[in-house]
Amino acid sequence: MMKKCMVLLSFCLMTVMMITGCQKAEQKKTSDTLNIVATTTMLADLSRVIGGEHVNVDGLMGPGIDPHLYQASAGDVTLMQNADVVVYNGLHLEGKMGEIFQSLTDRGSTVICIEDGLPKDQLLSWEDDSSVHDPHIWFQVSLWKSAAKTVADRLSEADPSHAQAYKKNLEAYTLELEKLDIYIRDRINEIPKDQRVLITAHDAFQYFGKAYGLEVRGLQGISTDAEAGTADVSTLADFITKRKIKAVFVESSVPPKTIEALQAAVKSKGFDVAIGGELYSDSLGGKNSGAETYLLTVKANVDTIVGALK
Repeated sequence: MMKKCMVLLSFCLMTVMMITGCQKAEQKKTSDTLNIVATTTMLADLSRVIGGEHVNVDGLMGPGIDPHLYQASAGDVTLMQNADVVVYNGLHLEGKMGEIFQSLTDRGSTVICIEDGLPKDQLLSWEDDSSVHDPHIWFQVSLWKSAAKTVADRLSEADPSHAQAYKKNLEAYTLELEKLDIYIRDRINEIPKDQRVLITAHDAFQYFGKAYGLEVRGLQGISTDAEAGTADVSTLADFITKRKIKAVFVESSVPPKTIEALQAAVKSKGFDVAIGGELYSDSLGGKNSGAETYLLTVKANVDTIVGALK
């Protein structure tokens, strides 16, 4: 009986040691990996690309979520407080979360604000206010390169032991972005010049238009907080009818009703405008959409625009 007890005790001790060893290994693995929380799907993707195997990334906002209107839950705040690094866009994109980011900064958390690394002379004004800027910088590939460099630099500061890996990932991603830029320009050139007009639910594509030579009109303002009125719909309908624009576009993160109302208003003026498809504006595509990453999302948008307007 004593012998059986001794064997059982030995087995128990070995089991405890194995469990403890696994826990320590897991703790070591966790401590060697930066836990990042990124606000938007674009920034979550960017953080994964630059961080590679050395980061674990949680995104607050899923596909199709509108960051202009997003309100952080208590769980979101806890997640950010427990993260090693928090990444957000700035430029008032996450308009209802400003105080949270300031609080995290004040308590000494590593907070990466993409706005801080952008060339100020390339930022576009928010409607008529020159002191406030359009936050949709990801649609200009050169600005997204700046965003990638900001993330790489700040991750290197937070985790210097993997700085070379972050630099290498940045260099590889920069090459991909340069290829994307060429792809966009080549495809936009397929659209007749008089049809290079992009009309969407809200004014999210000004950077895209400026960089790639399209006139851009949004039914709502830069923020989806603003509602489109009857006069806005009528004015834009007149513009479409006069210019004989082939197509307008709905957005994945904005209800389609405003664009459908615009289409009906155009029809009432004796001209038919098609809904050319759905564009990803404030969010990447969801799982199995073919637009799960930034690179794929931009390509999907360009293909949709060119397919409808050329």
